[in-house]
Amino acid sequence: MSSGPGAASAPAPDPHDSPPTSDAPAARPARKSSMFSSLRVRNYRLFFMGQVVSNIGTWMQRIAQDWLVLSLTGSSAAVGITTALQFLPMLLFGLYGGVLVDRLRKRPTLLVTQSSMALTAIALAVLTLTGHVQVWHVYVAAFAVGLATVVDNPARQSFVSELVGPGQLQNAVSLNSANFQSARLVGPAVAGILITGVGTGYAFLFNGLSFIAPLTGLLLMRARELHVVERAPRGKGQLREGVRYVTGRPELIWPIVLVGFVGTFAFNFPVYLSAFADDVFHAGAGAYSMFNTLMAVGSVAGALLAARRGTARLRLLIVAAMAFGALEILAATTPTLWMFALLMVPLGLFGMTVNVTTNTSIQMSTDPAMRGRVMALYMMIFLGGSPVGAPIVGWITDTYGARVGLAAGGTVAALAAAVIGLILARVGNLRLSVGWHRGHPRVRFVPREQQEALAPAA
Repeated sequence: MSSGPGAASAPAPDPHDSPPTSDAPAARPARKSSMFSSLRVRNYRLFFMGQVVSNIGTWMQRIAQDWLVLSLTGSSAAVGITTALQFLPMLLFGLYGGVLVDRLRKRPTLLVTQSSMALTAIALAVLTLTGHVQVWHVYVAAFAVGLATVVDNPARQSFVSELVGPGQLQNAVSLNSANFQSARLVGPAVAGILITGVGTGYAFLFNGLSFIAPLTGLLLMRARELHVVERAPRGKGQLREGVRYVTGRPELIWPIVLVGFVGTFAFNFPVYLSAFADDVFHAGAGAYSMFNTLMAVGSVAGALLAARRGTARLRLLIVAAMAFGALEILAATTPTLWMFALLMVPLGLFGMTVNVTTNTSIQMSTDPAMRGRVMALYMMIFLGGSPVGAPIVGWITDTYGARVGLAAGGTVAALAAAVIGLILARVGNLRLSVGWHRGHPRVRFVPREQQEALAPAA
């Protein structure tokens, strides 16, 4: 299969290559870029600035939506149902969305999806501001946003490579994550002020109007400066082709499986954090907003650190996922609000490291003609697991308490990372090596041949 025209496309991995190791990078850029190098590209700069405004609105709506459902029902399970409905379309139709994205031009597709999400937010704002909102209205709005996301998410993810080309892809993906999480510093804080001051409806209204920024950015882009990627023609079996492509490559399938476990059980923060703010610490919407803001501080730090790295190592993914799970277990045991709040920073850092490392390694290991389907499968597993996980963790939280629910999610994440790390080591013919490096203990996986060659000398 063609990997696209020349430098505009990242090379696809050779299926006859030896299996990747958990210590090997998914791809090696020619040189390490500066932290903000991709912003020199005009089209990406327009995309980035539009997303800054829109992401603030998105975070405002997330906070307002979760708090509105909790206020209307008093149930963490209802918050979980809302989250499930928003991500259910991704679970059901995610792969079909990826097929469409590989066939369609990305910029016109994003104009349609972004406009539809803006209209949904404005409709919910009108219902809330007029006092007619009911919980089923929120459910319908969440499902409608989920339907748009089926196409919007893989389109945005794969559009980045068309904006910057393969040389800046690692940096641009990391900055996108930093962008989204930086908005998390502003959005929840503003949402908390609006909810306590004038009500949730204005948060929905701001989100609807915020889509003007990315839509304007898309319209102002210069089409001739985009890195052209060959689109997949219409044909039968394209969905199965995408699944076969992923399952035949360990460097793609195992990271996706890992984020499936993490996303399904450990990333249900709307359920966990609202329950801790309301039921455990009895601190209200202000504390919920603060938890999200502090987590965003860590997430921004994690994304910016990723922007400076030249590679996306699977070893780093495994370690970050295990640390993320362990921190959730620790947070579940904290006795005070402030101790819990401070743990949100490292939780955000390691959670973002998992997210960015997986995203980058998958994109840089994928044939551009398959990227829409592969990213759709990745997002379907990562986000689509919420319809399964959110009601489960919501029920656990309601039945056994928020602490048990959070600890259970962290345990699943840590165990999944450990098991998949061992699988990747076995696939890559690796062994665990424990030793000293510059006066410090070091634990890593090394090729069996290397360890056996060094054994006599030890």
